[in-house]
Amino acid sequence: MIALADCNTFFASVEKVFHPGLRGKPVCVLSSNDGNIVALTAEAKALGIRRGDPLFQVKETVEKNHVAIFSGNLVLYNAMSRRVQGIMRQFVERTEAYSIDEQFLYLDGYERNFDLVGRMREMVETIRLWTDIPVSVGIAPSKTLAKVASKFAKKYSGYRSVCIIDSESKRRKALEIFELDDVWGLGRRSCEKLRALGVHNPLEFADKTGSWVERHFHKPGYQTWLELNGHPCIDTEEIARRERICTSRSFGTMVSTREELRESVASFAASCANTLRSQGSCAGAVSVFVMSNRFREDLPQYANFGTVFLPVPSADTLEITRAALEIADSIYRPGIQFKKSGVVLSRMSHGVVQPILFDSIDNREEREQLSRTIDSLNHRFGLKAVKLAAEGDDAGRWKVKSGFRTPDYLTNINELMTINI
Repeated sequence: MIALADCNTFFASVEKVFHPGLRGKPVCVLSSNDGNIVALTAEAKALGIRRGDPLFQVKETVEKNHVAIFSGNLVLYNAMSRRVQGIMRQFVERTEAYSIDEQFLYLDGYERNFDLVGRMREMVETIRLWTDIPVSVGIAPSKTLAKVASKFAKKYSGYRSVCIIDSESKRRKALEIFELDDVWGLGRRSCEKLRALGVHNPLEFADKTGSWVERHFHKPGYQTWLELNGHPCIDTEEIARRERICTSRSFGTMVSTREELRESVASFAASCANTLRSQGSCAGAVSVFVMSNRFREDLPQYANFGTVFLPVPSADTLEITRAALEIADSIYRPGIQFKKSGVVLSRMSHGVVQPILFDSIDNREEREQLSRTIDSLNHRFGLKAVKLAAEGDDAGRWKVKSGFRTPDYLTNINELMTINI
C-alpha cells in the first residue's frame, strides 16, 4: 500500500503557525510582486476569493472582511516542509517527496505490525502537535488512487484526516463520485477527449479495456488507467525530473539600463542551474526572454528572446550564466522600460554526457565541484548566501516586491521571532 500525505493549504497554514490569532479567519498568500493570490484558506474562499485572482481586483473584499494578506516566502515554506517531512520519516522508513507539500509514504509490510489507518492518524496528530500544520492522508494500492483518497480525507471530516481505499468496492465507489478533472495524470485535453468518447467519470475510464485505452491514448494515459485499477506503475521521480526549466519574474520596478537587466538574467540563470543540478540533469540549450509592460500603452512596447546551444550539455552555473548574459546583451534595446525577464533551460540530458574533442572548457570537473559547493553553502546558510557578482546586490530595482512578507523565522538568525513579555 502507498500513502500520500498532503499538507492542507500549506502556504496559508504556515503563515497561520506564526500568526496564531488568525485561526478560523480568512488568509491569502500572494505571488511574486504581491500580484496574484496563490494560496488561501477555506474562510477566504467563502468570501468569493479564488486562487489566481489579482489582488487589486479583490482589494475591496479583502479590506471589507479584514482578510490577512501575506507575501509568498518560499524560504520559510521550504524550511517548514523539511520539518514536516522529517516527522513523517519517523513513522515510515521509505518516503518520497513529490512536492513542497506532498510526500508519498511506502507502507508495504507495515500492515503486519500496525493498523495502517491508526498509524497514519498518529502521524497526522504528531505533525499537528509539533508544527501545527494540518495534513490529510490517502492510502491505496497505487499513487493515483492514493491521491484520490487524500482528496476525500481533506474534503470530508468524517475520515478524521485519513482515508483508505483497500477493497474493490471502495475503489469503485470512490471513482464513481470523483471528478474526472481532478484525476492525477489527466490534463484538460485528456478530459475533453474522454468526454467526447462518452467517458464522464474515472470509474467509466477505469472500466474500459486496456486495448481501448491504448488505441486512444499514449503511455501516460495508459499508466493512469492502470493506476486507477490498482496497478502501481508511475515513477514519480521521472515525472518530477523536468525536461524544461524556467525561472522568470516580473520586476518590482521597471528597469531600463543594460546593467539592471543583466543582473536579473544572471540571477535567474543561476537559479535554473541550481534546479538543474538538483534533478541530476544537464542542459544543452539556454534561452532568455525580455518584455516591456504590456499594460502601459503610454510606453514603447518591446519583447524578444534568444537561444544559445551549448557545445556540451552542462549544469555549470558559470557557463549557463555566461550564455544567458550573451543573449541578454544581444536582445537589449535602449529606451525600453523592461518589466520582466526570464531564463529557460532545455534539451536536457540525464546521466552520462558525451564530451567533445575540442571543448573550450578544460576544467569542467573542478567547475562542477564549485557549483555543488555553492549549492551546499546556500542550502546551509540561506538562499543566495553565495552568488555570482553579476547577480547584483539586494537593492536592485528589479527585485520583486514583498510588502507583506513574514520573516524567515526558521532559517535566518537575524529574523528570529521575538516575544514581548
